[in-house]
Amino acid sequence: MTMRSAKRRHIDAVLSFADDQSSSALPAGSELIGRSWKRCIDEYGLDPSRPRSARIVTQQTLKEHQDSVDEFLNVARAGVEQLYMNIANLGYVLLLTDHRGITVQYLGDRRHDQRLRKAGLYLGADWSEQYAGTCAVGTCIEEQQALTCHRVDHFDASHINLTCTSAPILDPLGNLLAVLDISALDSPDPRSSQTFALHLTQLYARMIEDAYFLRRYRNQMIFRCDSSREFVQVNGQYLFAIDNDGCVEAANTAGRSLMNNVRSENGIVPRPDLTTLFECELRDIWSIPYDHDDQIKAFRHCATGHTFFAALIMPRVKPSAPPSAEVLSTDESVPELDALAADDPLMRRTLGLAKRLRNRDVGLLVLGETGTGKEVLARAIHDSSHRSRRVFVAVNCAAIPESLIESELFGYVAGAFTGARSKGMRGMIQQADGGTLFLDEIGDMPLQLQTRLLRVLAEGEILPVGADNPVKVNCRVIAATHQDLGQLIERGEFRADLYYRLNGATLRLPSLGERADRQHVINRVLRNLIDQGELPDVRIRADAMSALLAYDWPGNIRQLVNALAFAEATCNDGQITVNDLPEECLFNHTSASTDPVSIIEQGDRNPLLSALEKYQWNVSQVARAYGVSRPTIYRWMQQQAIEPPRFLGKR
Repeated sequence: MTMRSAKRRHIDAVLSFADDQSSSALPAGSELIGRSWKRCIDEYGLDPSRPRSARIVTQQTLKEHQDSVDEFLNVARAGVEQLYMNIANLGYVLLLTDHRGITVQYLGDRRHDQRLRKAGLYLGADWSEQYAGTCAVGTCIEEQQALTCHRVDHFDASHINLTCTSAPILDPLGNLLAVLDISALDSPDPRSSQTFALHLTQLYARMIEDAYFLRRYRNQMIFRCDSSREFVQVNGQYLFAIDNDGCVEAANTAGRSLMNNVRSENGIVPRPDLTTLFECELRDIWSIPYDHDDQIKAFRHCATGHTFFAALIMPRVKPSAPPSAEVLSTDESVPELDALAADDPLMRRTLGLAKRLRNRDVGLLVLGETGTGKEVLARAIHDSSHRSRRVFVAVNCAAIPESLIESELFGYVAGAFTGARSKGMRGMIQQADGGTLFLDEIGDMPLQLQTRLLRVLAEGEILPVGADNPVKVNCRVIAATHQDLGQLIERGEFRADLYYRLNGATLRLPSLGERADRQHVINRVLRNLIDQGELPDVRIRADAMSALLAYDWPGNIRQLVNALAFAEATCNDGQITVNDLPEECLFNHTSASTDPVSIIEQGDRNPLLSALEKYQWNVSQVARAYGVSRPTIYRWMQQQAIEPPRFLGKR
């Protein structure tokens, strides 16, 4: 098809759309392109049958446009040049326009100057949608989103050989500042050929936008955060310029997206400060440079519950009123409690509360999934309190038979019942006198014993089984459960008055999969097992640690202990590798149904064999498909007696 006939066909398609505005006339049925074509016809009065030549503004007009964004252009120059170096050999040119669509910076191949200028891919070109019709720059300005305008997506028939990709650049207040565009005079027909161009343009647009933000607020404190601890210092996505009260004065596009997720109960956006955006206090923010060697701290986002890692970028000029010593002060050091966590926002809050209450005789209720370390926390509170020289007594209410729990807890006198000891027995509550009584799985305590426990808490005395006179006791009670006590109360299975006695304060333990300091937990658990003589001295190799960190640990720390014990038993030379880990640790339990060993009986066809044949016995590709390691695939093959064709061997 000649260019003339292609243009004629395109004009007919646009005219057909103008008549009935049917999506069938649109290329690839794009709604975005349809909205732009509609604007061109209804709002701008553009005539598709009369193509327009490129408009290049005068030097004086160009200078006026450039001067209005002079500071931005100085910042953007490095990013623009770097992007062009990556795309020049692919036949692209680069345009940077202002918010009105005038090209204020241009990089292209001088050998094609005449063709590029004629096409409008040139300095000073006007790519506003009002003049040029549907195009990447103009439509990006109107839609405020990145897009590719590929060949016949353009409204004007003179542009149908072009492929153009644009991304918006916003100022710190969210207003359109500029548009970054890469375009080519010719390209392959498939739109998919520009997928990478779109990603690359968006990436550099964000880099330029963030560089401008940092330049604009170089004299402000900047709170920079990211979902990855490793990247926050070099490429943190979320930027907030803050004052000395933690109030947000400006944010980049990613930062504003986090702020948009925060709403008060009546739908009104609360005062924009970091303590309403993240679950933290002001001192948590100012102490970031001092709390950890890497000067990074974890924070939990209020609206989503996601964990972000933050660093502070100090202002270039000394702040007029630096944070006070009171604001910078952190919780006191309590080694017994500090050892339980590194940098996790949920644990930081829990341990901070535990530190403040460890010497107060108020009831504590520890909530957390099974295996999260509730007893470990309770023992650390006891060991760091003024009761540390007295005994810590742990009782698992779910593990003692109901027929024995009364005598085990309250004790009994001689002759209280058949089979009783001749001298009677002091119950666990009495044994904890002066120390701490830890009641694990309190939700499983029988109702009749809940009444008796309430008397202990209310009056500080117990009545052993068979006794006539009560015995005074003085112990601190810490209870724990993985159950929802509120629901048990509604069902009449737990006393509300006992709940309020126990729940002087609630300490919540996150699951291991939720914790931002999983590596610290893994290393601490392994060190404890070695120090206690349960395991010999072994180390975890990096590949194994990566797998352990990626696993979501439905069984929490208890499952971790078992996994480390298994890995130590199968490892060689005192080094745990990924091949030594239990199979379950090599993929998340949420996708466990993809394990061909577990679903082998669900159908006649072996899923692992099918996958191997699909990928032509390329074990690496099969491993990637299942999200496991190559050795795991080989083990599955061995378990199922699957052998590769002889002419292949291992791949």
